[in-house]
Amino acid sequence: MQLDPGDLSELISLCRAEIDRHGDHLTVLDSAIGDGDHGANMRRGLEAVFAEREAIAALPLPAALERIGFVLVMSIGGAAGPLYGTLMMELGRGLAPDADADGFAATLERAIAAVARRGRAEPGDKTLLDVLYPVQAEVLKRSAPERIAACARSAAQSTGPMQARRGRAAFLGPRSIGYEDPGASSCALLAAAICGYFAEQRAS
Repeated sequence: MQLDPGDLSELISLCRAEIDRHGDHLTVLDSAIGDGDHGANMRRGLEAVFAEREAIAALPLPAALERIGFVLVMSIGGAAGPLYGTLMMELGRGLAPDADADGFAATLERAIAAVARRGRAEPGDKTLLDVLYPVQAEVLKRSAPERIAACARSAAQSTGPMQARRGRAAFLGPRSIGYEDPGASSCALLAAAICGYFAEQRAS
């Protein structure tokens, strides 16, 4: 999987802008079933990565992904920091510099499994895993970026009818039903931003 420094820097900028644009909405979602800080936490994490984007982009891709994960762990806080950080660090640790699409899909699968272990969660628990697993399935099928982005958005919306079984929202029991999970929502936003970039690159 090849990304030049300009690509990675641009992707970091796009992800930061997307979270900043929707941060208030993430806060609204989290206020309904959580601590109400997911928007602020995600903004802080993406700002921290953005501040290091030039140094990160200059690294080989595996090291760059691992560094992004470390920065997210240290800056996001809450439950989301360890989960997003684990995803990125495991991607970096497992990805070969010359990995092809199949190699990336296999590494993504292992990274998502690590997130599931870290959060002691599984699909249907109303977490970001409810987006990550469907996205991974589309990546494995080599779906077009537009299809992966649509899948991510649909998967996040599908968490609304679920009852939370992990995190603070789990304490609400049935009262957590009817609200989209904020972690799933931020995950879908990031996935869609990344896919949008690759779709534009493919079209150009």
